[in-house]
Amino acid sequence: MAFEQQAADIPQKLEQPLLAVEGCLNLLGEALMSRDSAAIEAHAVQLQKALAAAIGSFGEAARTGGVPPGLRQRLAQAGGRVAAQRESLARATASLDRAIDVLMPGVPTGLYSAMGKAERRSAFGGGIQA
Repeated sequence: MAFEQQAADIPQKLEQPLLAVEGCLNLLGEALMSRDSAAIEAHAVQLQKALAAAIGSFGEAARTGGVPPGLRQRLAQAGGRVAAQRESLARATASLDRAIDVLMPGVPTGLYSAMGKAERRSAFGGGIQA
């Protein structure tokens, strides 16, 4: 009887951490769309904590009685959303890095590479001189 009650409590114990993850993902998505760096940072930290709590809860549930398929699917979808947001952020970071390289080039040496950057290096790391 105690095992049956414990198994019945699992969905209730998993719902709250999963709702927290989903809520953090929504808030982080909104912050990313509005390009609010302070909100992105704050919601990313909250999401990290919510994910850690959810993973702990789901891991415990898996060891003690199993995770209901509906909740398992929702957790997998949340993981997919995290991956998509991470990819979006990586693309934005790469774009920003390229813009910074254009606006703030390295130390000019008077030599140019095929890509137009102002420095060529030999195999030994020194500049090429004619």
